Parts: sequence; C-alpha cells; structure tokens
Amino acid sequence: MPTATRLRIASYILSFIALVAVLELGLLSALLSGLLVYNLVHYSAPLLGRLGISGHLAKTIALAMLALIFILVIVAAVMSSMALLTDGSDEGIISLFQKMAEIIDTAQLHLPNWARDYFPSNLEELETLASKWLREHAGQLQLVGRELGVLLVRIIVGMVIGGMIALSSSVAASREPGPLAIALRERIELLSAAFRNIVFSQLRISALNTIFTAIYLVVILPFFGVHLPLVKTMIAVTFIAGLLPVIGNLISNTVIVVVALSVSFVAAVGSLAFLVIIHKLEYFLNARIIGSRIKSRAWELLLAMIVLEAWFGIAGLIAAPIYYAYLKDELKKQSLI
Repeated sequence: MPTATRLRIASYILSFIALVAVLELGLLSALLSGLLVYNLVHYSAPLLGRLGISGHLAKTIALAMLALIFILVIVAAVMSSMALLTDGSDEGIISLFQKMAEIIDTAQLHLPNWARDYFPSNLEELETLASKWLREHAGQLQLVGRELGVLLVRIIVGMVIGGMIALSSSVAASREPGPLAIALRERIELLSAAFRNIVFSQLRISALNTIFTAIYLVVILPFFGVHLPLVKTMIAVTFIAGLLPVIGNLISNTVIVVVALSVSFVAAVGSLAFLVIIHKLEYFLNARIIGSRIKSRAWELLLAMIVLEAWFGIAGLIAAPIYYAYLKDELKKQSLI
C-alpha cells in the first residue's frame, strides 16, 4: 500500500476517533464554539484585507473585534437583565413574573373539571409543592448548576482555541508540517466547511420559524379573537432561541404556551397543538433546507439525526447535520459518491 494512502487512512481513523470522543466526553459545545470563532475570523479577514491590511494583521484585528463584541454582548446582557428586573413597564421581567402569578391564580377558571385536581389551586399550594420538590432534588439542582458552569467554561475555552488556530494558520511555520499533519489539516478544513454550511442553514431555519410563529401570534390568534400579551417579546425570543438547534424550539414553545394559558386553557392547548404541528412540518422542511446546502436529500439527514440521537442523545442530534455533511464531503473528495 502506498505511503500516501496509509497516511490518508490514518487521518480518517484519527478524525473518526476524535469526532466520537467529542460526543462521548461532552465536548460538543467546545468544538462548535471553536469552529464558530475560526470561521468568523476567516470570513472577517478578507473584508479587512480590502482596506489594505495584511493577512495576519487582518486576522489579529478580526479576532480582537470578535473578543470585543463578545465582551460587549455579555455586558449588554447583564445590563439588560438588571434593567428588566427593575423596570416596571409592561415588557419587563417583573411584568412577566406578575403575569405568570396571575396565570396560577386564575388557571382553575380555565381548566376543565377533570384537570383541576392536577393543577395547584393557588400560589400558596404551588409554593408548597415547589419547596417540597426543591428539597427532594437539591442535589440534582446543584449538579445542574455545576454542569452549566462547566458548559460555559468549555464554550469559552473552545472559542480561545478556535481563535488561536485561526491566527496560527496565517503565521509562517518554522518548518514544513509532516505528511500526517497535512492530511489531518485537510480533514479539519472539510469539517469547518461542513459547520459553515450548517450554521448558515440554521439562520434560515430560525428566520422561517420566527415567521411562522409571528403569523400565528399576530394573525391567526387575533382572527379568532385571542390577543396574547408580550407578543413582540415572544417573537424576539423565538428568533434568538431558534439559533439553538432542538432546545431552542422547546424554550420558545414553553413561553408561548404559558402566556397563552393566561388567556384561556383552550388558547394554551390550541397554541401547543399548533406549535407541535408546525414544528413537525418544519422538522422535514429543516432537513430539506440543510440538505440543499450540503447536497443531501431530506431522508438522508433525517436518518443521520435519528441514528446519532439514538447513539449519543441530544448531543448526537445537534451534531448529526455537521457530521453527516462532513462525511459526504469526504466521500465526494474521494469521488466515491
């Protein structure tokens, strides 16, 4: 077997082990954040190059701008959260909490007779149930808090590594990389391209989901005489949460259903049914959108999502489009498909 072929096979094996290890070790968040920063730097550098800035300096400036934007986003999020907590307007968090309290107090009026026994009759009963649940699951909540902290650290570390790789790729190496390093670099470039295609598709998916949700909240519900509060806020939450694969829909759907319950039980059930139907249809439409980007049929992507979800759970479901796009690119590169 020629040496080049053996090196290529070795790079395939190492890449497969690395991709499986990412899911097994829970490092998907670090991988995605690193790929995001890496691609943003490479996209921003040519724009700065048009201004006469050299390649390495352009990437350095692009990375510095990304870091500044990341810091500004965190500061803005903290300040916005503090403002919402102290704001007494109708769009503030306090108003949302008050609305949720009203929902609990008046829910019994909207529920059918068979469901009233399963729902707290007032806030005091809910507080008692919540306190009991917190005592019973205190250890689990501490574990969840720790996992969220670990997730945030992994995301930040992944972003730092992605920025370092983006900068190092433009610096002249002191020596030529070995043949295995060159083969592995090819694998990484294909994975990065697959990630890039999926991210652009996810933006389209989030926009499409937001449009359907806005039509439901602004057109369909008012047509039947149902007017929900905080409509603009829910539309914004739908778009932002929609950028997160899978879990984003759960977040936006929960918000809409809870707010709809403040109007009536029928409105809440109708909202839940509509959202479930729409998202089931979008499930196939999303596969088609992503499939067109990576030149795959919808059933291929759905099959990959089902298999990886069964293998690795939610992490596998999120990674499936990227992994499958990368696999197809590898097969196309070798003229096997």
